[in-house]
Amino acid sequence: MSTKPIVTGLMAYGMSGRIFHAPFLSTNPGFTFKAVVERHEKKAGKVYPDVISYDTVDELLNDAEIELIIVNTPNNTHFDYATRALNAGKHVLIEKPAAVTSAEVKALFDLGRQLGLNVMIYHNRRYDSGFISVKKVIESGRLGELIEVHFRLDRYRMPIGVKQFKETKETPGNGLTYDLGAHLVDNAISIFGRPLSYVKTTAIHRPGSQVDDYFHIHLSYPNQLNVYLTSGLLIAEHLPGFVVHGTLGSFVKLRTDVQEAQLDAGIMPDAAGFGVEPEGSEGKLVLMGVDNEKTVEWVPSDKGNYNGLFDAVYHTIRENALFPITEEDIAWQIELLES
Repeated sequence: MSTKPIVTGLMAYGMSGRIFHAPFLSTNPGFTFKAVVERHEKKAGKVYPDVISYDTVDELLNDAEIELIIVNTPNNTHFDYATRALNAGKHVLIEKPAAVTSAEVKALFDLGRQLGLNVMIYHNRRYDSGFISVKKVIESGRLGELIEVHFRLDRYRMPIGVKQFKETKETPGNGLTYDLGAHLVDNAISIFGRPLSYVKTTAIHRPGSQVDDYFHIHLSYPNQLNVYLTSGLLIAEHLPGFVVHGTLGSFVKLRTDVQEAQLDAGIMPDAAGFGVEPEGSEGKLVLMGVDNEKTVEWVPSDKGNYNGLFDAVYHTIRENALFPITEEDIAWQIELLES
């Protein structure tokens, strides 16, 4: 079993590269952060002076030492760039959504198998403190048979965003459903699997918007379990991100994961207190006893751990472990997003 760090290249150093990837590649001992593509302004070197900044994707792919490429470019480019990286002999970790269509997803995983390379999809929201907490409560069985589950991810952003690939209707993979919807669908599938059926509603509310900025997806599961996924870009008062009702009780938790804000502020993943939610962020667990006696527990938040995803990438490449975000998970997710 090799303990050699995985030499890694990053396709872009925009928001996701700066916040969600570079800090982990530089602090997780399983990785060597070798290079990044920066077509215009060279910013990475100010934080990571030893990292090579290439002008083009071709230069990155031609670097023979690099084993893993992180594809963190616009949604509509994921398929093309991941295909090129695989054909260059690199494992790939692809930002969500994996691709725009089910056919593209199948082609990527088929190509990875054919070449003996790993195709892995980056779903960091499985490693949010709130999601870790709600998953534990669900799996504990303390809520009894589940009746109703709500996962939400709300924003308030009236102006049309500057990222054209998210905001232009001609660009495949646009809109809120492909953006935040990918997270919520993955959250649901990772716990409950593929739904028996679903109903998806989308809407446009921001003045001048070409793409959906609201969605509500109703997933139906066996035993009459209903799961609701909701997100909007004009939600002024954010509702709890996690609400679960079962025959024996309820669990309610706000989305208060601190990792993104900490990373944006320059706090590195190996810093003390990284991923630890502030006091008052506990989830509320309400359990019903005999004679409808109600007890309330405040469940401390688990530590958020995006590093868990990078550890999984390491174990997959170096030890041939099964990556936790499976091909089936992604196939079901994209089928729903593109419908």
